[in-house]
Amino acid sequence: PLPFTTPRTDPMSTSDASPCTACGACCAHFRVSFYWAEAEARGLPAHLTEAVNPWFSCMAGTNQARPHCVALQGQVGQAVSCSVYPQRPDTCRSVQPGDAQCLKARAGHGLGSIKQE
Repeated sequence: PLPFTTPRTDPMSTSDASPCTACGACCAHFRVSFYWAEAEARGLPAHLTEAVNPWFSCMAGTNQARPHCVALQGQVGQAVSCSVYPQRPDTCRSVQPGDAQCLKARAGHGLGSIKQE
C-alpha cells in the first residue's frame, strides 16, 4: 500500500456543528482526481471510480462539466454526508473548511463564506 496522509481534522466525521455536513459544495464542484493505486489502497469500491488516463482515476460523477461525486449523499448547502468517508482519496482530504478550494466551491453553489478553522 502507498503511504497516505490524514488531515488533522475530519469535518464530516464529527458532530453536526461542522460546516462540511451542511455544505458538500466541494464534492459537487471539482473533479476528484488521484493516482489510480490510491483507490485500491484505500479500499474504494471500483464502481465509484473511473479512469481519467492510464495513471489517474477520479471519483465517478466528477469528470463532467457539472461535477457531482456519486459518494455525496444529501443536498448541497443543506445536509450532506460521504458514503465512503473513511476511504475518501487524498484529494478530498486536502480540502479544509474555509480554505481557498472550499470558498471557491461554495461560491460556485451560491453559498457564503465560512471562517477557516
